[in-house]
Amino acid sequence: MSESYVKRLFTILLDAVTDKDPQVQEQVCGALCALGESQPEEALRACEEHLRLHDKLAHPYRTMILRVMETVVSSHLGELDKGLARASILLASSEMTKVKELVCDWQQAASNVLVALGKRFISSVMEEILSKFQPGVLPHHFVVQTLANLSVSNVFGVVPFLTSILSTMLPMLSAAKPDSMRVVFCCALQRFSESTLEYLADLDQAPDPTVRKDAFATDIFSAYDILFHHWLQSREAKLRLAVVEALGPMSHLLPSEKLEEQLPKLLPGVLGLYKKHAETVHVSRSLGQILEAAASVGSRTLDVQLDSLLAALHAQICVPVESSSPLVMSNQKEVLRCFTVLACCSPDRLLAFLLPKLDTSNERTRVGTLQVVRHIINSAAAQMEVKQPFILSSMKLPLLDTNSKVKRAVVQVISAMAHHGYLEQPGGEAMIEYIVQQCALPPEAEPQKLGANSEALAADSVRAISVSTLYLVSTTVDRMGDVLWPYLFEFLVPVRFTGALTPLCRSLVHLAQKRQEAGAHALLIQYNGNVTLPSPYAMATRLLAVSSNPYLGDGRGAASLRLLSVLHRDIHPMLGQRWATAIPLLLEHLDGYTEETLSRKEWEEKLLMFLRDTLAVVSDNTWICQLSLEMCKQLPSYNGTPLEKNFLYKCIGTTLGAASSTEVVRKRLQELLETARYQEESEREGLACCFGICASSHLDDTLAQLEDFVKSDVFRKSAGIFNIFKDRSENEVEKVKSALILCYGHVAARAPRELLLARVESDIFRNMSQCFSTKVLGIKVETKDLGLRLCLAQSVCMASQAVRSSSHGSSFQLLRKPELVAQMMPVLWPRAIPRLLPQEFIKAEPSDSLRTPMRKKAMLACTYLASLEPALEGQAQADLIHSCLHSIMAVLPEPEGVDSHQEPLYLDTMQALKDLLTSLLQRNMTPQGLQVMVEHLSPWIKSPRGHERVRALGLSACLLQHFLKHLHISIIGKRLPPDQLISLLLTLFEGLGDPDQNCSRAAAVIVNCLLKERGHVLLEKVPEIVSVLCSKLQETHGEHVLQAAQHSVYVLAARHHAAVVSSLLGSPLPFDSHTCTLWRALAVEPGLATQVLGLLLEKMSGDVPFKESRAFLLSSAPDRVATLPPLAATCALYEVASAPASGPAVLELYPQLFAALLLRVSCTVGVQLPRNLQAKERKSASSGLASRSLEPCSSAVDALQAVLLRGGSDDVVQRMELEGGWQLLRTSAGHEEGVTRLASAMAKFAGPRLPLMMKALFATQSSVYEMQRVSSTAFLAELLSSNTVNDLMLLESLLDNLLARQKDTCARVRRLVLRGLANVASGSPDKVRAHGPQLLTAMIGGLDDGDDPHSLVALEAMVGLARLLDLVEAWDLRSVLLHVAIRIRPFFDSEKVEFRSASIRLFGHLNKACQGDCEDVFLEQLVGGLAPLLLHLQDPQPPVAAACRFALRMCGPNLECEELAAIFQKHLQEGRGLHFGEFLNTTCKHLMHHFPNLLGRLLSTSLFYFKSSWEDIRAAAPMLTGFLALHVEAERRPQVDLEQLLAALQLLLKDPAPAVRVKAAETLGRLVKFA
Repeated sequence: MSESYVKRLFTILLDAVTDKDPQVQEQVCGALCALGESQPEEALRACEEHLRLHDKLAHPYRTMILRVMETVVSSHLGELDKGLARASILLASSEMTKVKELVCDWQQAASNVLVALGKRFISSVMEEILSKFQPGVLPHHFVVQTLANLSVSNVFGVVPFLTSILSTMLPMLSAAKPDSMRVVFCCALQRFSESTLEYLADLDQAPDPTVRKDAFATDIFSAYDILFHHWLQSREAKLRLAVVEALGPMSHLLPSEKLEEQLPKLLPGVLGLYKKHAETVHVSRSLGQILEAAASVGSRTLDVQLDSLLAALHAQICVPVESSSPLVMSNQKEVLRCFTVLACCSPDRLLAFLLPKLDTSNERTRVGTLQVVRHIINSAAAQMEVKQPFILSSMKLPLLDTNSKVKRAVVQVISAMAHHGYLEQPGGEAMIEYIVQQCALPPEAEPQKLGANSEALAADSVRAISVSTLYLVSTTVDRMGDVLWPYLFEFLVPVRFTGALTPLCRSLVHLAQKRQEAGAHALLIQYNGNVTLPSPYAMATRLLAVSSNPYLGDGRGAASLRLLSVLHRDIHPMLGQRWATAIPLLLEHLDGYTEETLSRKEWEEKLLMFLRDTLAVVSDNTWICQLSLEMCKQLPSYNGTPLEKNFLYKCIGTTLGAASSTEVVRKRLQELLETARYQEESEREGLACCFGICASSHLDDTLAQLEDFVKSDVFRKSAGIFNIFKDRSENEVEKVKSALILCYGHVAARAPRELLLARVESDIFRNMSQCFSTKVLGIKVETKDLGLRLCLAQSVCMASQAVRSSSHGSSFQLLRKPELVAQMMPVLWPRAIPRLLPQEFIKAEPSDSLRTPMRKKAMLACTYLASLEPALEGQAQADLIHSCLHSIMAVLPEPEGVDSHQEPLYLDTMQALKDLLTSLLQRNMTPQGLQVMVEHLSPWIKSPRGHERVRALGLSACLLQHFLKHLHISIIGKRLPPDQLISLLLTLFEGLGDPDQNCSRAAAVIVNCLLKERGHVLLEKVPEIVSVLCSKLQETHGEHVLQAAQHSVYVLAARHHAAVVSSLLGSPLPFDSHTCTLWRALAVEPGLATQVLGLLLEKMSGDVPFKESRAFLLSSAPDRVATLPPLAATCALYEVASAPASGPAVLELYPQLFAALLLRVSCTVGVQLPRNLQAKERKSASSGLASRSLEPCSSAVDALQAVLLRGGSDDVVQRMELEGGWQLLRTSAGHEEGVTRLASAMAKFAGPRLPLMMKALFATQSSVYEMQRVSSTAFLAELLSSNTVNDLMLLESLLDNLLARQKDTCARVRRLVLRGLANVASGSPDKVRAHGPQLLTAMIGGLDDGDDPHSLVALEAMVGLARLLDLVEAWDLRSVLLHVAIRIRPFFDSEKVEFRSASIRLFGHLNKACQGDCEDVFLEQLVGGLAPLLLHLQDPQPPVAAACRFALRMCGPNLECEELAAIFQKHLQEGRGLHFGEFLNTTCKHLMHHFPNLLGRLLSTSLFYFKSSWEDIRAAAPMLTGFLALHVEAERRPQVDLEQLLAALQLLLKDPAPAVRVKAAETLGRLVKFA
């Protein structure tokens, strides 16, 4: 029985080999191999029989079976008896040679079987193979191939046969005509040679230690003769390559004299193949082997052939290498291997050949040569050691090459040199400098992908490899420490190495730390007279300056600061403790930002503070003065980097501020003034900052030095009128003046406030004016230089602000104020310049355009000056206002449609003008003062140019607002007879649109007074009045008219609110903006707003919300069309609630408003607008005019949002917005969820308002509208998930209300009732026990609900029970446990994922609830559910699989098997990946060990799922079956119906899903245990 069963297993699987799916085929083969592991001999017999009986089986399938045989043989070679081995050898030999034609896969598989068997049964295999390898007969291709492979796989077994084989083979070589045969003969000779060499190398372990190389020499030479002299000349490239691959190892077996004799022909012959083959790796490999053979015998021929060898190999190495071509890369490695052999044999001649080629300008030649040099430096280190000076000297020209590829190669050579001591030789420093130069290359943008033939290489890659090389050499080559330290410091300060600062600093930091660890001196840098090393002052200056731009150059700021930190003792002995704290804080700051987010101003201030702290700690005047000198020396180095130079100026100012020697301070300031590049704006700014910072400590010295410079020769040039034309340096003088004026401004801004007032007049403003003015023929003429004007305005601003901010600034009398203001006026308006010079000298900005911030700055300066004492005289103030107005009013506006660059500047300048005029008015806040201002504006108000009138009116409004903000005007209306009242009102309504705003405002005041005084008699006229106001608003768009109408409606509604509401509701929908404004006017007064909202609630709820109509006679469901009165009331309610003033009224009616609007939302979901309004809605949407949707549900949602916001429930609105709740409310599919989210938000953020709201919603239980019952139930149900209900003592009433809804005719309501009852578990878990029976009864009723065709009520009951089970009394639960388990079992295999997930999860909770006290009757349900749960772990739906994980974890303890419980807990945790096969295998192992009686039930359940509709579960079912079979104990095996199981699996092998067939085949492989 066992034998026939195993045979049937093999038969089924062998028949399945012909499956069309490759994965199935692979698994079938795997199953056969698995069976073969247990029954190797039966497997081989079955395969042999199958191949013998199915002679017509196609070769791909025969190939697979042969591969199975190879696997079984390889794994169980030692267990096979000779008879079976002999049969397998005969079969494989037959399969291999069955057809003469080449069928590679099939014949190779048969050959592999023979090779595998040959590892043990070499005699039998050789006997069979040699029987087909007869003299005089050309053998089968794979007979030779097999011999070749056998020689490699069993060297000791085959080599003794080789002499016989070679003697038989040699005559065949001449008879072999087909190239394919010649190729295989070459392959055999190559393998024979390789195996012979291996045999000889391990001769001490060989079975026959007497074997000698000479035994093969003659035959190998004979073969060599044919291969080299005949076959190598073939036109077939494949044959030539086979020949050359064979010649390599064969050369080692040739007799020494024969090899020496053949080398003159062999080497040129092999070299000649380079020209015939594109892929030359085989040629190079063979050449390397030949060279090694020649070198091993000390061949003299190599010397003769050396030149040609070097030329050919060099040409190969110069071929461009593409990284995407592995063959080319391999060829280069083989060529370099050849160079290694030659370097060891003839180092002198090799270098004599290579080094001159470094002088060539050809890129490929130089790159290739450098590659060889690098290689031999590494691979022939001993031979090259004495050649180091020559190699170093030969690098001079390559170091000058600018080609990127050459640079890359040079860097690699230098890296190799560093490892072998070259850089310690004279000339090594040049190599290091070269690396640093490449590190300093500018990083370029990422290059585009290079084409296949492109030889371009980005400079960035050169820089990258150089940076990497410098760091690696510094950190990994110990001998380089003394070479690089302190030499690398020489590259820190020179500007040309700026790009290398980051890698330099990193390397130096590492080297410094190594020296510190090694216990170096207190000072790391020992100068010892080395003048090329930078001083501590130079290093400190350099590292601090470059840190100001910290992210440049791969983060040089952080690198520089770290280097400063390790050099603290070398900079100054006192700095260690302070820098240990300060520098980490700076680095931390950099880590928190990026180049885009870092504030440069803040960072520079931090660095300057670091410098100030450093100077304070040092507190050594000599050191500080020396540092300032070095800073000044380095200034010219930063001419190309203005930002860093500007920062260095600030550092100089800071350092000079800390110096105590006034002589040094003045000397440095003088030098700065004399050497500054005044043409550069940034430099002028930096110089001024330096003087300002210095002045904070040395005010008098700074002012004195500035005054000395003002009096110097720079300002004593001849200024005659004719000389002005000739003097080309005039512009330069103006730039110097600009800088000096800026210096005075910064000095004033930074000067100590207690010293400033005494010097601001005599020393600062006076010298500013002197620098600004020029005398021509003794007459003072204002400058024409725009930059100078800007500087003056800026400096005046700075100085004025400084004066004003001082403690006595408010009482300080600035006597030069009129003069300074006068100097600003020509800047503001060029016509204010005295016309004493030709007009062309005055290149002022045109008055009709605005191109620079000149006027803005001048106005700001005047504004600050105006705030100082004394006040300007009348004429001076008039001139100033006149100039300011002229400077901006006439500027032409930019044409429409043009991208305006002038607009921001214009707005800033106009704001400056407003500030100036306001400040002037502030000094004379009288009607006369205002009148003066208006008189200045009057000509512009009357200007014929529109843009000038607009600007003048804007300025007038600004001044009026400033002047009149405390002014109140009241008008008393007159009493009129009733018959004249309405006529007067209608007339006044016409006056509201008067173009004269004064008339319009007067009419508005009178109308409102009349309505207030006489409104009680106008009830009948309300519709007419409202209609007139609406029409007037449509005619006139002025803001004042709108405000007047709003007030009128409010006054009228205060008397007749119902009439006004009714009239406004009659307005056409959608409400226009004016009508909306009138609605919002009704919210102004809380009492009125409450009345209006009450009326609107009645209108909204008192009418039917929709009418049903059929658009088409055959339509399945009627369309619902909104009725207009409730819709209009809803829109009006939104407008009223949107008004901020409606807050108190909304709070008063909050519960009623909320409930009514929620119900309005629910009964308008899916309701359409009437057709006429649909057309309007589409038209407004297409025109872009619609601000809000008129769609009924959306308008109700908007109104609800407005009520919540106005009622103070902003958090509710925001939470709904974040969760998408508002959008859900609007849709039929999402409405229920939207209501749920709204209830959750209300419970969290509006708890105190719930009691009254619930009372309003309780009344909806009997609503005729199903959707209103659904919405209210959903809302109330969700409230139970919050503890707020319990805190407010609302739980009982809420439960009673929901339980009363259990019999609702709507299934959705019944479902929501169950959800609400289950929510008690979340909101009030401590109350579940008290209401347990009620809750369980309701849930069981839901499970048994027969009126729901879709079982959604049952689904909700399952979900609810899962939530409640952990909280109810055990006694209450025991009575329903079995009923629930039986009721939910059919849902395990439901087609709907929700039912599967909920039922399985509930099953888990049932198990959890009865852990430790599981009755036998429930245990039966557990056992019955075990197999489905295991299989549904592979459910295609993740929620179901997750539910199964939970359920199995809960089932574990009830199975009373600790091992299974532990496995379930370990492997089935949520979020953990599951290897299903491994898990199922372990589970089945323990099931069969602890519960062997379950085998039959588990197998029958598993067989049931063989027909599952889900592919994944159909695939899992045979896995379960297989693992059960694998672990079943021997005595239980008879319980398994093998016939049924095999039949089912055989049927699964025909399943349409390949994955299922794969698992079926895998299971069949496991059934061997039943044999």
